[in-house]
Amino acid sequence: VGDNVGDVAGMGADLYESYCGSILATAALGAALPGLAPEAQVGAVIAPMVVAGIGVILSIIGIFMIRTKESATQKNLLNALLLGTGGSSALILVAVAIMAAVGFLSWGIFGSVISGLIAGVIIGQATEHFTSDEYAHTKGIAKQAQQGPATTIIDGIAVGMLSTWVPVITIVAGIIAAYAFAGGFSNFANGVYGIGFAAVGMLSTLGITLATDAFGPIADNAGGNAEMSRLPKEVRERTDALDMLGNTTAATGKGFAIGSAGLTALALLASYMEEIKLWIGKLPEKAEAFFSSTGTNVADANILDFVSYYNINLFNPIVLGGVFIGAMMAFVFCAMTMKAVGRAAGAMVDEVRRQFREIPGIMEGEATPEYPKCVEISTKGAQKEMLVPSLLAIAVPVAVGIVLGVGGVVGLLAGGLTTGFTLAVMLNNAGGAWDNAKKFIEKGNYGGKGSSAHHAAVVGDTVGDPFKDTSGPSLNILIKLMSMVAIVMAGLTVTFSLF
Repeated sequence: VGDNVGDVAGMGADLYESYCGSILATAALGAALPGLAPEAQVGAVIAPMVVAGIGVILSIIGIFMIRTKESATQKNLLNALLLGTGGSSALILVAVAIMAAVGFLSWGIFGSVISGLIAGVIIGQATEHFTSDEYAHTKGIAKQAQQGPATTIIDGIAVGMLSTWVPVITIVAGIIAAYAFAGGFSNFANGVYGIGFAAVGMLSTLGITLATDAFGPIADNAGGNAEMSRLPKEVRERTDALDMLGNTTAATGKGFAIGSAGLTALALLASYMEEIKLWIGKLPEKAEAFFSSTGTNVADANILDFVSYYNINLFNPIVLGGVFIGAMMAFVFCAMTMKAVGRAAGAMVDEVRRQFREIPGIMEGEATPEYPKCVEISTKGAQKEMLVPSLLAIAVPVAVGIVLGVGGVVGLLAGGLTTGFTLAVMLNNAGGAWDNAKKFIEKGNYGGKGSSAHHAAVVGDTVGDPFKDTSGPSLNILIKLMSMVAIVMAGLTVTFSLF
């Protein structure tokens, strides 16, 4: 139940939020492009929706490209999945190129879409490299497990931290490339629109990405069924191989989700400034103050004019204060979600012990445990424990907006985005590497199942579960939710802020 809820429904909701957020943010930026004829402006608004819609259809075609043989190795299976995602990406590029050739999109936007697609593929491959037992990092964690749980955990955290460099460099390169392709160095508004399209491009393969991600929990559940049904050993060996592949695809999917959340949050940040422009235009005294300060009418101003008006730079202590609060939010949010897992797990353990104590014959397979009780504890615990973190993510942007104003909110969103993105990558990859290190030992390496190395790896995997399944994915939600709350509350910030 937990695998289906977390890695299928939860991941689907996370990616769907990024999907819709990137489309809407890019459409809003398209509507704000200056100097366009009405027909061209309509085209700029609907273009991200058209690209996303075509991506859905072509992702389905990509699924049919995946073919494997009965004797396929782990590497063969990973390559088969890569062929499907790569094939979908290639088809989407062809479709966008045709749209550019007929004049529906500019060739610059085509370049931005390429930037987003390539960034998504690189982040996925980097995640595989750091979490699959085909590579040295995960094997190194398994080797450290021979020394005990402490070295296993230290090495796993180190691998997670090291793994951040590829996604960060990729996102930086993708942002700059998308901005440049769209003409941002000569027209800022076009460049920001291009960054939005990079997010849309990355998420245009959402159909096949979600399908690949769902592979993990399906394989995991099959393995659990095989073990509980006491099927022959070779069945469990096959499901273990699929489960290990599923761990890697799940980690890859989470890496993709983090990358897309980063680009989406950046597009939403630009949309926030457009929303500030709308609200200043609605308030006569604010519009007059803006004109007096900049000498530009609100209707003719661009994002950079508002950045200058609100003095949004790192030498402004208000902006810097917002950056620090945003960075802190990522860590506080992680702490709250980890503690929530600990409390819910404690309640679950108490219930399992009660059933073993009060229902004789469970261990012998003669009595049926009360499964719904455990599911109920987990479900209620998850909903109850997420109340405070959710309220915090909503309340902080509002409070910062009122106290520190627009500059503080921009700093908050920037700090939350940069820290949250990097921390999410680290947590996701560390958790995935610990999980696959345990599976690597279970295949017979370093003493195999039941050895001291296996016991240490199990501790690492237990620590890794809240890393990769709770705190890491929750940061995606945090950085997008804070941006969306800031946009919704922009009028409040403009009207009542102290600075």
